[in-house]
Amino acid sequence: MHSTAGVPQGRGKLERLFGTIASEVLPGLPGQHPPGSSSPVTPPDLSLAGLDHLIGRFLVENYNHRAHSETKAVPTARWVADGWLPRMPDGLEQLDLLLLTVARPRVVQRDGIRFAGQRYLDLTLAAYVGEPVTIRYDPRDVGEIRVYHHQRFVCRAVSPELAGETISLKDLQTARTTRRRAVAAQLAARRQFAERLGHRAPYPDHDDLAPARASPPAPMCRPRRRLALYREE
Repeated sequence: MHSTAGVPQGRGKLERLFGTIASEVLPGLPGQHPPGSSSPVTPPDLSLAGLDHLIGRFLVENYNHRAHSETKAVPTARWVADGWLPRMPDGLEQLDLLLLTVARPRVVQRDGIRFAGQRYLDLTLAAYVGEPVTIRYDPRDVGEIRVYHHQRFVCRAVSPELAGETISLKDLQTARTTRRRAVAAQLAARRQFAERLGHRAPYPDHDDLAPARASPPAPMCRPRRRLALYREE
């Protein structure tokens, strides 16, 4: 079904939501760059996680509590009106399958599953070594991944290095890139230092490297004993 403007209704509603966020949420955020200006009004110090939090709070605390322009009803009131119950998934794993749309194929190794430079472990994976699986993850938090085998949920595998932390895939990739650049800079600095030492003190010739010939030791001469003289003589 299409709207009178020739745009699908679902797409039109999504575009209106984006327009509402752009007009009501973004202008008050740090780093906002108004049209026609050459620089942002405030310093851009908002992280992706912070932006996600602010937009989510706007939807939950503001947008869902005001009357809709078409239905003239408040979304939260309409959600619970007349005892209507939404269709819910059978379990959290099925909900994850719907929400975690980012999927990657992997093969289970003896030491777990490798993804984004990290190692993910779970005891259940011991029975799937060598098997192809599909992993699903939340780009905002790659501390754990969901593992599926032939579309069947297997387990949640956790990275020991990221356990207890909430780190996005972008932050993880940025940290790895920063680390590689730092190591490359250290190697370059050491290479330049070694080259400077080479110019200051060139390597000696092969003859100079030969050990110096020691002069033969002087012959051992025993001290002569002087003839003893006595007063009686």
